[in-house]
Order: sequence, then C-alpha cells, then structure tokens
Amino acid sequence: MTWQAQQLPQDHAPVASGKIGVLLVNLGTPAAPTAPAVKRYLAEFLSDRRVVEISPLLWQPILRGIILNTRPKKSAHAYQQVWTEDGSPLAAITYAQAVALNERLGGNIRVDWAMRYGQPSIPRQLQALMDNGCERILLAPLYPQYCGATTATAVDKAGEALKAMRWQPSLRVMPPYYDDPAYIAALAADLGAQLDGLEFSPEVLLLSFHGMPQRTLELGDPYHCHCLKTARLLEAALARPDLRIRTTFQSRFGRAKWLEPATDTVLAEEAAKGTRRLAVAAPGFAADCLETLEELAIRGREQFKTAGGEHFATLACLNDGAAGMDMLEAIVRRELAGWV
Repeated sequence: MTWQAQQLPQDHAPVASGKIGVLLVNLGTPAAPTAPAVKRYLAEFLSDRRVVEISPLLWQPILRGIILNTRPKKSAHAYQQVWTEDGSPLAAITYAQAVALNERLGGNIRVDWAMRYGQPSIPRQLQALMDNGCERILLAPLYPQYCGATTATAVDKAGEALKAMRWQPSLRVMPPYYDDPAYIAALAADLGAQLDGLEFSPEVLLLSFHGMPQRTLELGDPYHCHCLKTARLLEAALARPDLRIRTTFQSRFGRAKWLEPATDTVLAEEAAKGTRRLAVAAPGFAADCLETLEELAIRGREQFKTAGGEHFATLACLNDGAAGMDMLEAIVRRELAGWV
C-alpha cells in the first residue's frame, strides 16, 4: 500500500496523478473558412501585445474600425482554397503529430496539442492533462526559431493558465531548435528527397521564413539571427553546389518595414532576371498551413510565372512524416530527461 493510499480517507475523491504530459503548441486557426470565424480568430490574434507592439489606445480603433471589417472576407477566401475534409490543415496536421508522438512515447506519457489562438486553447489543454494525472508537463512550442510573437506568447498564455489553477503542474518549456542537429538533418533528408522527386531540376531554392517587423530585430529579438543560422546550416547539409539557395521572409502586413528580402519580391526578381526553374521551402513552419499552402503554393506560383518563370514547386513542411517525427521524438525525449 502506498503512502498516499494510507493517508487518504475512504470517502476521498479519486485523484489522478503520477503521469507526464507533453503539449504541442502551434499558432492557431479559425474554426471555419468563413468571414465571421476568421474575424473572431483575427480579433484574438491581432489583439495580442506580443504580435502588435503598438499601444492599444492607438491600435484597437484601427483593428476594430478598419481591419476586422475588411480583412476577414479576404482571408476567408484564402482559407477556403486550402481547407480540407479534416478542416484546417494546420489543426489537422498538429493533431496528427500529437497522435504519432503519443504512440512513439507511450507508457506513462500523454501527448496532446493546442493552439495559441483559437481552439483547442492552451489553458483548456493544460487542464485536461492535469485532469488525466499529468503533474509534470513539457510545453512544446512548434517554432524552431524563437520569436517574442510566437514562442514567448505561447509561454505567456501557459502562465495565465497556471495562475488560475489551485494545483499547478510542474512545467518545462521546450527550447527553440533552430540549430539542433536533429532538426537540420530532418530538413536536409526530407527536402532533399522532395527535390529529387520533382519533375524538373530547380536552379534556385528559396528558404522562406515568416516575416517579422524590422523593429523586432532592433529591439533585440533573436528571430532573424535564428532564421539565418538555420538557412546556413541547411544549405551546408543539403550540399548541392548546383542549387542556388536564398533566404527570404514572407507574410508582410501593414506599412511598417519588415525583415527583408521579401519572398514575393524575390520571386518576381528571380523570374525577371532569367530564372526559369524555382522551388520554395518553408523550414520555419512545423506544419503546412495558410502561409505555405495558399501564400506560397498558390500566390507564389502565380507571382513567379507572371514575371516569366516556368517551373515552380512548393516543398512540403516536415508535418507528421517520418523525418519530422523522428526529430520531434528525439528532442522531446531529451527535454523529458530526469522525468522519464
């Protein structure tokens, strides 16, 4: 008989305990590809002070009065082009990653998933893990490169959830893995196989990372440096001297200066100067989403071909494929050391 069993009175409510949880976290998605659903999602996303670092007194009137009355319809159309039978690609893939990792880890470890914006939320999933007896939880933001607007806000939300809990779990946070050998090896193997499987030989490979305002770099955010290091290590690991590799940044928003060079600008520039065969990969995204499936694969293709390009391919993210899951399992097992 355990000490706990000896001490609890006979009428004590059952207590689940002794397990370890892993919570995979990605950015978020609207619940449906409709303007009302996108509006709710954008209202939460663009109200985050980590995402838009402008005084709410100045920003909220612009957000509520202009952006949320104009952007949702356009964004809903974009989501409609990539929505699947399983719903949002980002949600479906993140769920699949959690299921696959849960099967790999097994035993006393429970793996679940959450979105920073939208559902399932971080507070809800942390509580669900606690209710299932997970007293120790690894929060695993699926952002290889650290940024205040991604990794930090996920940790912030987890902190808010802990504040509301009487019985808090012990919490660890998986660090960014932008230069982790397992990550670079997974990217090189997966992207290399995809390049070999194309019907054409690209002259140029763009490594397109999500953009951030230039101001984030000036304020000390390491994101830009993390992206550039990932790109350097990946280029070396791919070892393809016949392939010219360029690093770019996508998804500009608003009038502020963003990290450069911009992906859309480079696509047009490459085609205009004679590049006819181009591929683009998005190594900063752990799962395919609107930014890869619509912005790159659909609009990027159109931009390149309109400017004179002929052959274009968007390479898939690691998603829940073998290379990506091997990498994720290795990093998570390492971060669980001492608990497992």
